[in-house]
Amino acid sequence: MDKSNLSIVMIGATGAVGGHTVKELLQMPEIGKLTLLGRRTVPYLVSKVVDQYKINLFDPSSYAELVSGHQTAICTLGVGQSSKVSKEDFIKIDKQAVLDFAQECKKSGITHFELLASVGTSTESSSFYLRTKGELVEALKEMRFERLSVFQPSMILTPTNRYGFSQGVLLKFWPLLKPFLFGRLRKYRGVKVTDLGRAIARNVLTPKKREEYLVWDDFERLTK
Repeated sequence: MDKSNLSIVMIGATGAVGGHTVKELLQMPEIGKLTLLGRRTVPYLVSKVVDQYKINLFDPSSYAELVSGHQTAICTLGVGQSSKVSKEDFIKIDKQAVLDFAQECKKSGITHFELLASVGTSTESSSFYLRTKGELVEALKEMRFERLSVFQPSMILTPTNRYGFSQGVLLKFWPLLKPFLFGRLRKYRGVKVTDLGRAIARNVLTPKKREEYLVWDDFERLTK
């Protein structure tokens, strides 16, 4: 594959992580084409390599033709604060819409799929959120992309509090836990949203692995 002209299609670009992923991709000369699909466009984004389209995420026929012609797909789609939506809506957005997108990517010949998930993602988790994410990952594995990259951050550290009092407390105190999170606990260290976006973007150029699950140490490696 010619890394001097990579073509990428993405959903979730209007979110915090997705926005920083896009910013990093646009600084990479290897990216020749970036197609952003979503319920709304990213405002004030002007680039000769970017095409933006408003689509219906719950109707794959609204974007099937737009997916073709790319090598890599990135999904940073998510409801953000899952406790604020019903379980049905969470499944619809974070699982089914992602699977629909992935299926269209697979059919169009995309070989590399990147997914933003969470540390602790598992079909055996007692957490509804993590169990649903685990089911999503297992379904993606069954699609057998040539390469599947699953990003599993713990606390995502954003410069502003978007979700209320409890989020504000976590943003303030989670970084203080870093010295105590070592060894097997390193994966629970907080990651700056800018670094996570950078890691997701830069990973498209790293050596190929069929399945990879990236945590805090991997984010550090990719952002050096």
